Amino acid sequence: MRISHFKVGEQGLNRFFGPLEAKIMDVLWNEEEVSIKEVQLKLEEDKALSFNTVMTVMNRLVEKGILVKTLQGRTSMYRPVQSREVFMDTQSKGLTHELMDQFGSIAVTHMLDAVEVADPELIKQLELRIKQWKKDLP
Repeated sequence: MRISHFKVGEQGLNRFFGPLEAKIMDVLWNEEEVSIKEVQLKLEEDKALSFNTVMTVMNRLVEKGILVKTLQGRTSMYRPVQSREVFMDTQSKGLTHELMDQFGSIAVTHMLDAVEVADPELIKQLELRIKQWKKDLP
């Protein structure tokens, strides 16, 4: 699943989702499978929300392929298609490829400049990757 809009000025899940979508996804990633009512009650700890509003947003997330909806008796139950970790990995990989397609080596330079403190494990991974690329050169 690919999120088509990345909001640079936002933080966390708000970079990929609208504010209510992000809150709903946060609830769903912390639970296994939940009903609309359960999500509504969890969100109401911060702010009152109508059942219909929560239902509409959750059903839109189903239409976007982010949530799966199943019936348990007469209750609709929802769960994320991917774990938070897989979602973030997929989205960051897509963003990285877009940056490389658009800006090439300058994007790599800026990414390396953004690493303020060099993580020794990251350096090892980069060195191994570079050695592998060198082996694969014609």
